[in-house]
Amino acid sequence: MMADGARSITSSSFFPKYFGFKNNFKFNTLIGVGGNIGNTKKIFDRFIRALKEDKRFHIVETSPILINKAFGYIYQNDFSNAVINLQTSVSPYNLLKIMQNYEKIFRRTRSFKNAPRTLDLDILYFSQKVRKTEKLTIPHIGANQRLSVIIPLGLMKA
Repeated sequence: MMADGARSITSSSFFPKYFGFKNNFKFNTLIGVGGNIGNTKKIFDRFIRALKEDKRFHIVETSPILINKAFGYIYQNDFSNAVINLQTSVSPYNLLKIMQNYEKIFRRTRSFKNAPRTLDLDILYFSQKVRKTEKLTIPHIGANQRLSVIIPLGLMKA
């Protein structure tokens, strides 16, 4: 039985997948991936292909995809959510800029809070660092309470 709001677990070409760790990166981070516009499985897989080509990162593992009902603004399609375990040597602030750039590449628009989106990328955790600024909060607010994070993360190996 699924938790309230969680509808199903699904997979794609790159979700779930285990790639393993590498030794030449300073940090480990967990990135939340979400979306509810378009074919989210294809969008998520295209994002993974882009990350695999980006030498600033190494993907350790991806979770299965959770289909769950929208929260906040509820009059929209269900969301697909997953988690990526990622290694990097970039700072948390640079990671934020890079992830926001990927959102733009995948045509995310920010029309209002909790609006439908093609690709939403959140820095959930960054090594054991804690940050709280106007632009960046680590751990991500609600990361340890949202089913969209807890369920995919709980299904990962590493």
